[in-house]
Amino acid sequence: MDKQTVVVLFGGRSSEHSISSATAGGVLGAIDRDRYAVIPVGITRDGAFVLEDDDPAKFPLDAAHLPEVVDNGTRVLWPEPGGDRTLRVVHPGGATEGLGEIDVVLPILHGPHGEDGTIQGYFDTLEVPYAGGGVLDSALCMDKHFMKIALRAAGISVAPGVTVRRREWDVDPAVVRRRAVELGLPVFVKPARAGSSVGVSKVTAPEELDAALAIAFAEDDKVLIEAGITGREIEVAVLETADGVRASLPGEIVLTDRGFYDFEGKYLGGDGVDVVCPAELSEAEVAAVQEAGVRAFQAVDGRGLARVDMFLTPDGELVVNELNTMPGFTPISMFPKCWVASGLSYGDLITELVEAGLRR
Repeated sequence: MDKQTVVVLFGGRSSEHSISSATAGGVLGAIDRDRYAVIPVGITRDGAFVLEDDDPAKFPLDAAHLPEVVDNGTRVLWPEPGGDRTLRVVHPGGATEGLGEIDVVLPILHGPHGEDGTIQGYFDTLEVPYAGGGVLDSALCMDKHFMKIALRAAGISVAPGVTVRRREWDVDPAVVRRRAVELGLPVFVKPARAGSSVGVSKVTAPEELDAALAIAFAEDDKVLIEAGITGREIEVAVLETADGVRASLPGEIVLTDRGFYDFEGKYLGGDGVDVVCPAELSEAEVAAVQEAGVRAFQAVDGRGLARVDMFLTPDGELVVNELNTMPGFTPISMFPKCWVASGLSYGDLITELVEAGLRR
C-alpha cells in the first residue's frame, strides 16, 4: 500500500510554542510509519515556516529546557490552489527542492495563530486537507466569551461571569472591581483568547484582583472574570470518527496542594495535582459526562477533536468550563490519557485524527 504523506505542523507564534513543540516529539515518535510518510514543518516564534528534523528526541518534554523551533534558514512553500499538492522548501543557499505531494496536514498548534481558526482558514484557502478543528469551532472555542454564548444558547450550563475589555478597566476600574466582587469569591481571571491556563489567576481576596487583571491583560485585551464553581474537575475527550462522534471515559483533575490546574501542573508535572483517568464515577455519571461532552462539541459545530472540561457539583449538576479544539497532546496530557483508558492507543489516536482529516 502506498503511504499517504502527513505534514506534522508545530511550534507557532503563541506563548504555547514550546508545548506545541514538545507535543510534536510525541507525535513524531508514535505516528504509524508503516501507514504514513511524515514531513515535519515547524513555525518559528516569528512566524516563519521551516523544514524541521524528523527526530522525536529533538523535542522532549523537559521542564528544565522546553523545546522550540529555531529558524534554520529554510522556508517551506505550500501548494497553491488548483495545482498539485507538492510541498517545496527553499534551502538557505536559495535552491528549491520538491518534497513530494502531501495528502493532509496535522496541525498540533496551540493558542493564537494556530488554534483560533486562522491556520485552518489558511489551509481552506489553499485547498489542503487538514486534521483537527475547523475555522468556526476553532475561533469560537479560542474566544471563551463567545464560546460561552454558544454553549448557553444550546442550554448548556456555564459558570457565571463578566467580560472586561482593557479600555473598560483603564477608564473605570472601580466598576470592574464591583462587578467582580458581586460574583462572589473566589473568582478566576483569565484571558479570553489564550490556552493552557496561560495568564490565569485565582483571586481569593479583593486586593488580589488588580494584579490578576494585569497578568491576564498581558496576554489579551479581553478578559473573563468567572465565579469559582465548587465541584470535581472532570474532563472528557471527544473524537470525530468514521462512525460518528465518540466520547472517552472521563478523567479527573485532583488538586492536592495546588490552587488550580495551571500551566506547570498541566505540562511540567508539577507537584500538587494528579491527573486521574478513568475518574471514579458511577455509570450514570459517566454517561452524563459523555453526553454533556458531545452536546458541547455539537454546540460549537465541532470537528476533529476537543477536550471538554467541566465541573461536577455536589448536587450532580454539570457545568462546562471550556472546550479545547487542540488540547494538550503530550504524554502526561489528559486527552490521550482518556483515550488510552478507553482502549485507544496513542498511535491509534493519531491515526484517527489523520483519517478524519483525509475524509474531508
